[in-house]
Amino acid sequence: MKKVRAAIVGYGNIGRYVLEALQVAPDFEIAGVVRRAGAENRPAELSEYPVVKHITELDGVDVAILCTPTRKVEEYAKEILALGIHTVDSYDIHTGIPALRRTLDAEAKKHNTVSVISAGWDPGSDSVVRTMLEAIAPKGITYTNFGPGMSMGHTVAVKAVDGVKAALSMTIPTGTGIHRRMVYIELKEGYEFDKVAAAIKADPYFVNDETHVKLVPSVEALLDMGHGVNLTRKGVSGKTQNQLFEFNMRINNPALTAQVLVCVARASMRQQPGCYTMVEIPVIDLLPGEREEWIAHLV
Repeated sequence: MKKVRAAIVGYGNIGRYVLEALQVAPDFEIAGVVRRAGAENRPAELSEYPVVKHITELDGVDVAILCTPTRKVEEYAKEILALGIHTVDSYDIHTGIPALRRTLDAEAKKHNTVSVISAGWDPGSDSVVRTMLEAIAPKGITYTNFGPGMSMGHTVAVKAVDGVKAALSMTIPTGTGIHRRMVYIELKEGYEFDKVAAAIKADPYFVNDETHVKLVPSVEALLDMGHGVNLTRKGVSGKTQNQLFEFNMRINNPALTAQVLVCVARASMRQQPGCYTMVEIPVIDLLPGEREEWIAHLV
């Protein structure tokens, strides 16, 4: 079996867990890791892999797993797709997904490649669950309640705000899909807390939610990668009302995001050129091996 050669682009929280997921995947091999520092101060766990500053320095890459900040996804994906390499990412600004899909669809088809966007757990695997529930109860309401836990996308957005030295954004569910954002920051010297807090609350990641910003002496003392989701749909199947479905999970946030990315990288090799979200991909394509074996096992 020819293994899929995957490159990890970005080596923060998610990148580290992607490495682990690739190491145990039976159908992948690690082509290398792309990080801004290149091989400088290479972590010990990367000693057996090529570590470079640009993906063009790696050989035979089939798919690039983008572990970059969400707001850098489009830039990296366009560049890498143009090299004839598939891309997958965990872009998580829900309102921006349709526009990004259109943009990268044109780019992928132009270069005969595949891009799968927003492939984390939400958006991503939760999107697949919501799709199934909507299909089996076409009329009704779905509530997705996140947390309590650390939001990586929101935390990265806070860290990018001028004056923030360190940050943690916690998502607290208040019910019926409504969330409170608790943001903890350390401040750089010379900055005023009130101005920095106002800039955080004005960011698109936070502007639609109740957001509280707290100044703390140590963000590190608060860090916990745990997260979770409760997804509930109450609806109608045919003409029968009061159908109730519930999906729960408690997770390590970056570890699950990484595993979904690796599954989707596998699926990208089985799609026609273009850009996809997870709800457009056959779920069986996320699994290694032969379809017939999985059908016999799962159906």
